[in-house]
Amino acid sequence: MFSSDPYTVVRMSGITLADWLRAQDDAALVALLRARPDLATPPPADMSVLATRVGTRASIARACEDLDTFTLAVLEALVVEGADAAPVALPTKLLGPDVKPRPLKQAVARLRSLALAWGDDDALSVPPVTREAFGSYPGGLGRGTGQTYDLSGITEGEQRVLQKLAAGPPIGDTKDASRVVPLEKAETPVQRLLARGLLLRRDPGTVELPREIGVALRGDRPLGPIQVTEPKPKTTALQQTSVDATGGGEALELVRHVENLIASWSAEPAPVLRTGGLGVRELRKVVKDLDVDERRAALLIELVVGADLAANTEATEPEWVPTTKADVWLAATTEVRWATLAHAWLDLPRLPALIGRRDEKDRLFNPLADEIRRAQAPRDRRWVLETLTAFPKGTAIANPADLAALLGWRAPRRGGRQRDELVRWTVEEGTAVGVLALGAITSAGRVLLDEGPGHAAKALGDALPAPLDHVLVQADLTVVAPGRLEPELADELALVANVESAGSATVYRVSEATVRRALDAGRTAEELQEMFKLRSRTPVPQSLTYLIDDAARRHGRLRGGAAGSFLRCDDPVLISEVLAHPEAGRLELRRIAPTVLVSPLPLADVLDGLRSAGFAPAAEGPDGQVLDLRPGGRRTTPRQRSARKPASPAVPADERLGELVRLVRAGDRAAATPRGERVAVPSNLGAGPSATLSLLQQAARARRKVLVGFVDSHGTAAQRVIEPHVVGGGVLEGYDHSYGEVLRFPLHRVTSAALVDED
Repeated sequence: MFSSDPYTVVRMSGITLADWLRAQDDAALVALLRARPDLATPPPADMSVLATRVGTRASIARACEDLDTFTLAVLEALVVEGADAAPVALPTKLLGPDVKPRPLKQAVARLRSLALAWGDDDALSVPPVTREAFGSYPGGLGRGTGQTYDLSGITEGEQRVLQKLAAGPPIGDTKDASRVVPLEKAETPVQRLLARGLLLRRDPGTVELPREIGVALRGDRPLGPIQVTEPKPKTTALQQTSVDATGGGEALELVRHVENLIASWSAEPAPVLRTGGLGVRELRKVVKDLDVDERRAALLIELVVGADLAANTEATEPEWVPTTKADVWLAATTEVRWATLAHAWLDLPRLPALIGRRDEKDRLFNPLADEIRRAQAPRDRRWVLETLTAFPKGTAIANPADLAALLGWRAPRRGGRQRDELVRWTVEEGTAVGVLALGAITSAGRVLLDEGPGHAAKALGDALPAPLDHVLVQADLTVVAPGRLEPELADELALVANVESAGSATVYRVSEATVRRALDAGRTAEELQEMFKLRSRTPVPQSLTYLIDDAARRHGRLRGGAAGSFLRCDDPVLISEVLAHPEAGRLELRRIAPTVLVSPLPLADVLDGLRSAGFAPAAEGPDGQVLDLRPGGRRTTPRQRSARKPASPAVPADERLGELVRLVRAGDRAAATPRGERVAVPSNLGAGPSATLSLLQQAARARRKVLVGFVDSHGTAAQRVIEPHVVGGGVLEGYDHSYGEVLRFPLHRVTSAALVDED
């Protein structure tokens, strides 16, 4: 008996897929829908629809992506045996003597749990389109004929032809297949093999080796060596505290670099290429400004935009500019800033490692370009990291190639041609982000994967040493921060000194320009001297004291205000000196009093010009106090992010899947209900609504359940099993036992109704 459904296996001596699914308990069906969530969207009406969906080409290809090497080999062996056409026994002979019964049965159980195979061990079937998942010739073998072949008496030339085709692929191009001649007239090995039936003629130029001969010639391992168990990567046991400390250092470095990138783009936004993305020149500028290599610069740029801390202004001349979210990020604690960046990397639908490479047309991949977008990147990134989390804490895999080999065995069809590179890239980027360290996953990285960025920030804070409240001032005007500083001290030090080198200990350098910068921001010489005196664990050298005092002595003797702008000074000689300088003409300065100069130019321009001429002016506000005129940096509005479409269907909760299974079974029972008790509402209404109303009223009186099909207010079709209580006034009100709630449906939205007989 044949099924009318092309995707439901025919009933030979076995059972159809739909009947096999009906025989499974609810727990098994829930597990199936959890493992293959695409089967549940949209909800199947009954078991026949579910069976059809199980056997679709796309769904099977997706399910095969999660099979390990051995289970995939077992499925391929079933296809080679012809399980897609008729039930077969366990393919023990094809798999060879290395495969023992226990792992074979475990693999078959895995295939059954995914509905990729069904039936008893002596009558296994697979969906017909499974053969397409293995190419034109599964196992590198030809089509089976069901015949027995005698290979005795073949010549050496014929043997070579058969051996070559047996190695695969099983077809060959030849002129000798133009016609089949009797054996006595055959002149070539191919002609003789065709005449003896040891080769099959596909067309005038192609021959094919039957599967039975290929299997016989391959010996006791027809499908070749099969790796039954996963490879064991070489691991090293480390102290988790060492891993966390190293990862914490990388996290701090990441945050510092992103701060600098935001500051750089605030002052000088990067232009957007006409084709989108960031140009090579701008990438190299970031490399220079941040003192990093190009790979790290590319990753930082992608993270800043991925975290929505910078965005394309999309103006007439678009630029990459920090967003207003950057100000919120800068005001947060170091741990929260890191967690924001790490989470952005984890969910980044792009491959930053491609930047700097060229495609098949020799076009360069630029940062932020659409060409490096990959929807599967977040899934693959988590796949690599979750594999590492399965090892005990502190376990490091030093060689990414070992990790790639392990993942290649566990899911050989996932990752595509770049799978091994994806593993290496994830390890490199994860280390740069601070999720990995020394080849192991950090505690904060584990929490990030399991609980999200909020908890990850706390985990990083626990791993980092307590912030320091002191520094070490050196005689050469350098200041050493032997660890992470308290935020207030870090801000003050960044104001009065520049970072000279960063690492576990950060070295700052104080110069006249940096002291003047602090004075410009409103600090006084006394405040700077006091800060170094209180915060330094080493004596403050006289050279630093003299530098601050000397800069302060010259600083602010000239005072500027808005006229456009003005300059004032208690010393008329200094005013005359300024006016006599060549820069005064460019700044359009003129004297309006012995101690006052004015200019039509903005105050910031006047002060910058005087500073470049060797003077040390300061800005003042209306109250005469020093005014900080440093630019705050440009900002743009954050992007309105649309919900990111997941790379694979979301897995509903088990409760929802259980309800879906009950609906499918109810659909089966409804399909078996006598025709007179099942009503479908036609699109033109007609007598349909009256019949539906009558059926629903009958069910309410008899306290029977009804499978109701309806369209909700969003236009989405759905089904629910309802026990009607009230039917009338244009409304159906009934109790949904699955959800434990009373529901109301407008009758005009009901599309079908069928009485359900409980099991």
